[in-house]
Amino acid sequence: MMVIMIINYLILIICVLVSVAFVTLLERKILGYIQIRKGPNKVGYMGILQPFSDAVKLFTKESTNSSVFNFLPYYFSPVFSLFISLFVWVVLPYEIGLISFNMSVLFFLCCLSVGVYSTMGAGLAPICKYSLLGKLPIIAQTISYELSLALILFSFIILLGGVSLDLFNNYQDNMWFFFLSFPLKLIGLPSCLAETNRTPFDFSEGDSELVSGFIPEYKSGGFALIFMAEYASNPFMSGLFVIFFLGSHPCDVLFYLKLVFIAFSFIWVRGTLPRLRYDKLMYLAWKSVLPVAINYLFFFLGIKMFCYCYFI
Repeated sequence: MMVIMIINYLILIICVLVSVAFVTLLERKILGYIQIRKGPNKVGYMGILQPFSDAVKLFTKESTNSSVFNFLPYYFSPVFSLFISLFVWVVLPYEIGLISFNMSVLFFLCCLSVGVYSTMGAGLAPICKYSLLGKLPIIAQTISYELSLALILFSFIILLGGVSLDLFNNYQDNMWFFFLSFPLKLIGLPSCLAETNRTPFDFSEGDSELVSGFIPEYKSGGFALIFMAEYASNPFMSGLFVIFFLGSHPCDVLFYLKLVFIAFSFIWVRGTLPRLRYDKLMYLAWKSVLPVAINYLFFFLGIKMFCYCYFI
């Protein structure tokens, strides 16, 4: 049983890594058509082999390192970031021999919290003031929107009475949470964008004001691992959004159609919205998103207490 579970998980990792390649190709194609230009169209048929060509180029490039840097966190942070992005996929209820447990929502929140340490290590490892300055807003952004996302999930935990992702599919047979909790959907989508460092919250890639954060310190393989970790979390957060608000199960074909649509929405936002100013980002997190999440938390708590007192 354990051997079958490990083999299934390895197959899942391979599928996720292949999906990362085609998500990047989809993004470059969509951004190209939004900006009225051609995307990748030279390598392979209509550029379908372009992501694999970029991967070979990145991993075969020469890597030059500074003489002053912390060796262990410098090399460990990209690997740890990719490990967390791939390991968190086990929380999805596949029912095909993978790990299935009743604490999947809490496990997801734990993985989300641990992911901050990879960013911290990547910013502190190079002895460079630009890396340090680029690290601070990213960590503050991640912690701020992680709190809002946790409160949204706690609202659903109170309403459903459990911390398993299977409950979301069971309770959305007649009506999606997309309609039942529409304000939570409106703040859940920006929270997912902020957690994955997507536009307009991409302060880790803010070239003009942050010198691209800590990324200039990484070349070739290290940059490729950071890049893969970021793009591996995009389809995962899209899948979670589908489970939370659109009521589909990963064993259903409709789930993947909805996932592609949400991933397309992430790319669409990048092609249309400019990057937010940092103080506007923090204002949105603490003055807009957080109060709505707290109010809905108490609203669902009141509904649960009313139903309990009325029926018991």
